Amino acid sequence: MSATVGAAKVEASARESLDALRHSCAHVMAQAVTELFPGTKITIGPAIENGFYYDFDSPHHFTLEDLPKIEKRMRQIAEGNHPFFGREISHEEARRYWQKREEPFKIEILDGLKGQKITHYTHDVFTDLCRGGHCDNTKAIRHFKLLSVAGAYWRGDEKNKMLQRIYGTAWPSKQELDAHLARLEEAKKRDHRKLGAELELFTVSENIGPGLALWLPKGALIRSILERYIVDMERALGYQHINTPQLARTKLYKQSGHWEHFKDNMYPPIRFEDKEELVLRPMNCPHHITVYQHKLHSYRELPYRLAELGTMYRYERSGVLSGLSRVRAMTLNDAHIFCLPEQIQSETVGVLKLIAQVYSDFGFKDYWYRLSLRDPKDKVKYVDNDGMWDNAQRCLRQALDEAGAKYEEALGEAAYYGPKIDVQLNDVLGHGETLSTVQLDFYLPERFGLEYVDKDGHRKRPVMIHRGVLSTMERMMAFLIEHYAGNFPLWLSAVQVKILPLTDEQIPAAEALHKRFSAAGLRPAMDLRPEKLGAKVRDAQLEKIPYMVVLGPRDVAAGTLSVRLRDGRQFSGVAESDFISKLTQECAEKATTARWEQV
Repeated sequence: MSATVGAAKVEASARESLDALRHSCAHVMAQAVTELFPGTKITIGPAIENGFYYDFDSPHHFTLEDLPKIEKRMRQIAEGNHPFFGREISHEEARRYWQKREEPFKIEILDGLKGQKITHYTHDVFTDLCRGGHCDNTKAIRHFKLLSVAGAYWRGDEKNKMLQRIYGTAWPSKQELDAHLARLEEAKKRDHRKLGAELELFTVSENIGPGLALWLPKGALIRSILERYIVDMERALGYQHINTPQLARTKLYKQSGHWEHFKDNMYPPIRFEDKEELVLRPMNCPHHITVYQHKLHSYRELPYRLAELGTMYRYERSGVLSGLSRVRAMTLNDAHIFCLPEQIQSETVGVLKLIAQVYSDFGFKDYWYRLSLRDPKDKVKYVDNDGMWDNAQRCLRQALDEAGAKYEEALGEAAYYGPKIDVQLNDVLGHGETLSTVQLDFYLPERFGLEYVDKDGHRKRPVMIHRGVLSTMERMMAFLIEHYAGNFPLWLSAVQVKILPLTDEQIPAAEALHKRFSAAGLRPAMDLRPEKLGAKVRDAQLEKIPYMVVLGPRDVAAGTLSVRLRDGRQFSGVAESDFISKLTQECAEKATTARWEQV
């Protein structure tokens, strides 16, 4: 057995043991809840990444104040050293058991398991309908914490009853629990929804609707910086930028296959009196294909790279919407490369290099590559063409190998039409989140009958590469806010320097300085309020502005600046030209931290 295989088996075993601990903890929590709050009905309680939850139907409205009481009872149960044991039971006996206890959700689960093995797992006086995966004994449940309460529809369907979900976490040791709780606290501080409101970057209004973000002036400015940044990079690499409508006839998406494979995430068609049907686009690729089709291309024109900051609309359930990270309207940094088969590898490697450059500019280091493959057994989710999939997956492996990228393979994570390379970035909790993606597609060119003329005058089929580097502007902004904890690097900051006159007498000098900073390409702002300097400095720090310039009478008389950094450092007697030079250099280098020394 190779070291890699051995390590994978050890990791899988550790994960299984951890899941068993958390699943057992969920059962203990369910026992505590049903004992403390009579009339509560139980549903399901799985282990999840970093923890567990259990969904309840209860006449009691759970709050955070209930959690310590539930935890106390859980500890009492765990200290009873109760073994977990399971037994196989007939469907009829199980049904009688749950009917007697008036547990309708368990009966509904049972009705969906006809013909399958039924098992009950018991500890102490509590029994649950469960497939298993438990600790030997409740004494293993020592290091846990209940975290939050949320609403959850039964079976995740908003047409069903709303239940109450209690989340918790459990770990093998106190050190691991404490470390996880510390990460959670840090994540709360970095939550892009909280910081987005505090820094006045975006908002969501009930009058507009959930999942439809309103970009406020500062957030819109940062977004425009991101857009100019990526468009300039793409143009330098030969991409041609286009602009296409956000609506199209339904038949376009039926031809592309999105209607068949993606309909549940699309908005219903808009029907007109003349029976014409238009739909809000969930993807930009059919539009880009249509642009390619506007004329017949020669092989000499390929690769033909089309890019767009394309706005799309996807129906997401209201319960999963979250700030900018999960929305219904989004603008994707999208591109499609139409190329010759022999250009697949070089174009894919080129995209991977672009992604690496972008991540370097943003200071992203904790990222990895995932080769997302189809599940060959799933003939519904994926286009059924073994040869096409084998060829596409082989091409992406070769490109990753040429780029020297280490990657993991993930079965069942491909797009419906082809495999993809997903670039995963870890957030503060260590969760992998996909920002960039490269998808290889032999299917849509065939579906749309795309052609080019080869050197011998024959018509042949091009290959498509779908590519997103910055993800959507919404998701990238959410990630950046949390990655930097709102402390954007200078080149991304909406306000780069705040000018703070000490008294009204320095206002004319502050206004003149503001003009010179603006002329130098900086983004300054002034605080002309009749407040004390300490209050102005504190407010600028809360706004997470990188630099502050304090103008007092001595500064004006000497023609120098007193500079404060948001990290607390202060410098006096700074020449204006040196300050401007320092900031413009920091922007040009896209430094992620202030590179300041006394000048």
